[in-house]
Amino acid sequence: MPDSLLVLAPLRIERLALGDPAGSSVLRTGMGPDRARIAAARALAHGAPALAVAGLCAGVDPSLRAGDVLCASELVGEDGARTAVPGSPLLAAALRRRGLRVHVGALASTTRMLGPAERRERAGSALAVDMESAWLAAGAAGRPLAVVRVVADAAGRSLADPRMTIAGPRALRSLRRTSGALAEWAAAVGPRTLLLAGPRSFCAGVERAIDIVELVLAQRGAPVYVRKQIVHNEHVVNDLEARGAVFVDELDAVPDGATVVFSAHGVSPAVRADAASRRLGVIDATCPLVSKVHAEARRFATEGRTIFLIGHEAHEEVEGTRGEAADAICVVEDVEAAARVEADDPERVGYLTQTTLAVDETDEIVARLRERFPALRGPASEDICYATSNRQNAVRAVARESDVVLVAGSESSSNSKRLVEVARREGARAYLVDDETDVDVAWLAGATTVGITAGASAPERIVHRLVAALAALGPVDVEERTQTVESLRFRLPRELTTA
Repeated sequence: MPDSLLVLAPLRIERLALGDPAGSSVLRTGMGPDRARIAAARALAHGAPALAVAGLCAGVDPSLRAGDVLCASELVGEDGARTAVPGSPLLAAALRRRGLRVHVGALASTTRMLGPAERRERAGSALAVDMESAWLAAGAAGRPLAVVRVVADAAGRSLADPRMTIAGPRALRSLRRTSGALAEWAAAVGPRTLLLAGPRSFCAGVERAIDIVELVLAQRGAPVYVRKQIVHNEHVVNDLEARGAVFVDELDAVPDGATVVFSAHGVSPAVRADAASRRLGVIDATCPLVSKVHAEARRFATEGRTIFLIGHEAHEEVEGTRGEAADAICVVEDVEAAARVEADDPERVGYLTQTTLAVDETDEIVARLRERFPALRGPASEDICYATSNRQNAVRAVARESDVVLVAGSESSSNSKRLVEVARREGARAYLVDDETDVDVAWLAGATTVGITAGASAPERIVHRLVAALAALGPVDVEERTQTVESLRFRLPRELTTA
């Protein structure tokens, strides 16, 4: 059996620094483009399913220091032609997990060594330069390709600089540390099937909330203040921040008279009263399904019931709902808590739930409450929203066929974390990832079927990026597995649609 990876290292000192990455063959190619072309032809005949180029380079970008690692996302030839290296995100993440300072960007290959002044002329077109990678990459011939170069001489320095006596050994030590990441990357190479759970990504409430912030920015201009994260996703928040949204934890950070948007998770009556007293221009992006839970809390409180609110104590949605009837509500986080809670009148009790919980776990909690309180009343209709239920059903079906499930979503997203739990209960190894840079290639070794979904607050573009990152490891067969089609849309606030 051939090794899983062929590593091409131009110089003997680079080859020695790399050692022998597990499952790999290391070929010393020689220095410069002519030897690189010969080595590329030899690589074509090698049976390894993946190819890597590894060695030293010279910095162009001033941010690169000696010992920094460049994981090339594209190669720039002497003629200016650019070749994409799509496997960079997963390998860069593996390198960072080893404590290396990693950059991802363009690497230019030249026919001769360039001095500091000549490298400065390349600024903006590449982060670093070498003399082989663009030609060696031809040896991949469609196989997964990785290009890892470690900075030996930083921008502004030459090989004759006395400081190279320190920089050179530092670069070689970093190069040696790349070996394990290359081995992990190679072990993940191979064909696989990708099962895309459907529905996934944005629900109607999230789409409405994001649309509201975008419309307020368009109609009223920046800055627009948003209390808490509009939805629990770092990509969405960063995108809106770049366009002029200012996210604050509390209203005291909002100037008097300014416009403030309430997040999709809802707020308590006390927050609304505070906004009114300060004459803030409020735009309410609370999801209508969360507003429904608030109305139910008020109704149960009016009936004199003790309300068991099933959810996570610190979640913003729970905080807002609890504010509707603080004296009547008792938060119940799990089955153990359900076994301990008490009520002044066991005949006048009710329960409500956070909208983003795992359905099966919530059913267990409700069943325990019913055992203890037979008169327990529930909401008129299910509080766990349709989107949460649909995404859990979809990931459950995909997980049964998958070795690994990747859930796109931020750590702050309750519904995304529940998808991970649901997938694990079906026997799959499941992981929450903000995007492809969070994927550990070690998870993928031996995984021939990977399920992919996204929480209700995660953009669909992250799913596309995950698919592209996995496709860089080998051929993929992408299958959509749609359980149901969602068509629900929520109306925007009247003050925005009439503007």
